[in-house]
Amino acid sequence: MKSNIDVEAGFAIYSPKSLKLYDLVVHGASNRFLWRCPTEKLVELHTPNVSNVHLDIGVATGIFMDRARWPSSKPNITLMDPNLHCLQAAQERIARYAPNIAQADVFQPLPFGTKFRSVSLCYLLHCLPGAMKDKAPVVFENIAGVMECEAKIFGATLVQGDAPRNAAARYLMSIYNEKGVFSNTNDTYEDLERALLNRFSDVRLERYGCAVLFEAQNT
Repeated sequence: MKSNIDVEAGFAIYSPKSLKLYDLVVHGASNRFLWRCPTEKLVELHTPNVSNVHLDIGVATGIFMDRARWPSSKPNITLMDPNLHCLQAAQERIARYAPNIAQADVFQPLPFGTKFRSVSLCYLLHCLPGAMKDKAPVVFENIAGVMECEAKIFGATLVQGDAPRNAAARYLMSIYNEKGVFSNTNDTYEDLERALLNRFSDVRLERYGCAVLFEAQNT
C-alpha cells in the first residue's frame, strides 16, 4: 500500500493559484500539442457514459462534469479527490447540480454507503504512484465495490511504453515524473488493458497519442 506521502505528491501541485491556470495549460495546450489527445475527445467520452448517479474521481477543476451532457437536469453527482482545493473548485464550477464531495484516497476502500451507476477517472491513474500493473488492480477493485451491477467505469490516462510522444512530450513527462506530479514511467497500454480485463467486462480502449481512453462495465 502506498504511503500518504507517495499519494500526496501527485496532487500537491493543485493549489488555488495553479488551478486557475490548469484548464488553459492542460486542456488548452498540453492535450492538443503534447499528449495529442484534444480535450474534445475527453468530453465526448463522458456524454454516453455518465448517469444520473455518478462518481467522479480526480476532479481537477471540474471541467468534464461541467461540459458533459447529462441524462437529466438534476443528476446526483459525487466528486471525490484527496485535494480539498480541487474539490472546492469543482464544486463551485458545477454548483448548479449541487454535487456531493468526498475527500478520500482511491487506494483505500471508498467511503460511500451508496452505489453508483457510473464512475469516471480522467487523468487520475498517471498521477498515482507506482507502476500501472500494481496500482490499477487496487484502484479498480476499490471502485468496483461502489458500482452497481452493470455500472460503467470510464476514463483516460497518459502512458509511456510504445506510445508515440514528440520531444516536448517526452521532456515534460520526464520533468513531471521527477517532481512526482506524474508517476507513469512504467505505465503501459498493455498493463492498463490487462487490469481492466481482469476486473470488468465489455472493455474498450482507444489510443490518442500517448493518451488511452477506456470504458468498461462492472461484473
